[in-house]
Amino acid sequence: MTSVETVLADLVTIPSVCRTPNAAIIAHVRGYLADHGVECIIVPGPEGDRANLFATIGPREPGGIILSAHLDVVPAAPDGWVGQPFALRRDGDRLIGRGAVDMKGFVASVLASVPDLASRRLTRPIHIALSYDEEVGCVGVRHLIARLPELCPRPAGCIVGEPTDLHPVLRHKGKIAQRVTVDGKAGHSSRTDLGDNAIHYAAELMTAIHAEARRHAAEGPFAESFAPPYSTLQVGTVQGGTGINIVPAQCVFEVEARAIAGQAPAGLLAFLPREAERIRAAAAADGHNVAFGFETMSDYPPLDLPDEDPLVGLTEDVCGKPRQQAVSFGTEAGLFQAAGIPAIVCGPGDVNRAHKPEEYITDAELAAAMAMIARIADRLSS
Repeated sequence: MTSVETVLADLVTIPSVCRTPNAAIIAHVRGYLADHGVECIIVPGPEGDRANLFATIGPREPGGIILSAHLDVVPAAPDGWVGQPFALRRDGDRLIGRGAVDMKGFVASVLASVPDLASRRLTRPIHIALSYDEEVGCVGVRHLIARLPELCPRPAGCIVGEPTDLHPVLRHKGKIAQRVTVDGKAGHSSRTDLGDNAIHYAAELMTAIHAEARRHAAEGPFAESFAPPYSTLQVGTVQGGTGINIVPAQCVFEVEARAIAGQAPAGLLAFLPREAERIRAAAAADGHNVAFGFETMSDYPPLDLPDEDPLVGLTEDVCGKPRQQAVSFGTEAGLFQAAGIPAIVCGPGDVNRAHKPEEYITDAELAAAMAMIARIADRLSS
C-alpha cells in the first residue's frame, strides 16, 4: 500500500494552479486508480484544457457517499517559502507544500485509502469527485454535478473535505464576485469640464457599495453562527487612469458579496445596475456621458444543512468530533446541496494555513482523515 505521504508528495509535485491546464494531475490520478482496479470517468469542462474526475468504488446502488475535493491550488509566489512550494518537504510532523492543506491532503487521504476501500464488500458505494478551478469560483464542479444523474445512482450525501480540523460544518456563506467597468472620456486635466472622469463616477458607485455594506452590518438580517453574523460587501481591486494630468477614460473595479444562509448572493448586488443608472442619468443631465458594464466572475450559493439531516450524525460519528454550525469561507458543498444532494464540509487541517507560504498538514491530520474514510466504509458495508 502506498503511504499517504508518498501520495501527497506526488500530488504536490504537479503544480495544478487554478486557471491553468490540469491534464497532468488528472492523468496521474486516473493512472493511480487504474493501478488499483478502479475505473473513472473524466468530465471535461468547456475550457478544453481542464477536467473533473469521478470514480465509484462498490456496487452501482443508491445511498452512497461522495468524497469531494478540488485538485487546483492557488499560485505560490516564492517569497516566504523556505523550500520549493511544489516539492513536498518534511519538517518534524509537518508536510509542507502548496496545496498540502487546501486541499491535496484530503485528496491524498482518499487515494491512499483506495486499496482498503477496493478490498471491502461494500453494500453501498463510495464515490470520489475531484474538480478543477474551485479557487476561482467553484467553476469545474458545476459540470460534474450536472452529469451526476448519469454518473451514479442518487447518493445519500456528499462530504467536501475542505480543512475544518475534521469538524463537520453545516453552513457556509455564498459568494458573488463582479467586475465593474466604467467608461468615460479622456481629456487634459486642465479642462476637466471637457472630459468624463471614469474614476470619479466609479467612486460614486463604490460609495454606494460601502453604504450598502454598512446597512447590512447595522440592520441585518443576522445569523449568529457566522463571523461576522451578516452578509458582507466589499470592493477588492481598483484600476484606472494613465497619468495625473489626464482625465481618466476608464476605471475597472471588482466587488464581492458574501451571503449568509437564506440570502442569494446575486441579490446582494442587485442594486448596482439601478445605482449605476442613477449616476449615468445625473451625469447626462449635466451634459456628460458615462457607461457602466457588469461581468459576473463567480457565483456560488450558501450551504445550509439542517441539523437533523442524517448526514450530520453520520459525519459526526465517523470523524469523532462535534459539528460546527458555520464558517464564513465558501466551498463546493453549496452547489451539491443546490442540486438536491445533502452536503457537509469536513476535512483535515486548519484553513488558516491555506493560501500562505509554508502551507502544511500534519501526519496526525492525514491519519485521522484516513481513519474517518475507513469508518465511512464500515458504515457502507453493513
